[in-house]
Amino acid sequence: MAKYSKKAQVSGETRDEAMKIARGTQKPGQTKEQTKLIAQGIQKGIDLYKKQHKVKARELDKKLKKATVSAAPQPTQAEAIPPSTLQKSSWLPWILLLISWGLFGVYLFVSN
Repeated sequence: MAKYSKKAQVSGETRDEAMKIARGTQKPGQTKEQTKLIAQGIQKGIDLYKKQHKVKARELDKKLKKATVSAAPQPTQAEAIPPSTLQKSSWLPWILLLISWGLFGVYLFVSN
């Protein structure tokens, strides 16, 4: 005997959701059979959407895995930069600021 049936099993939640949507769009004079057919169409649409969403999620996961694998060697190169060069450049703006304020003070003193 086959382990899996050829027809896809639909979850009860999907069935209930499709029936709610079909009842919500039901027109006056519409029979129960027509509503069931509409619910089946909605159910197929939901299933198709879920399948497409799973495929897109798998592709995105594959891309993310490739990106993380290729990005792994780069942090070792960034750590190779000596931190002393960064500290030397941080003093320069402060020195320039003090010089500019000093010259501004001299200008105010001379102009009075």
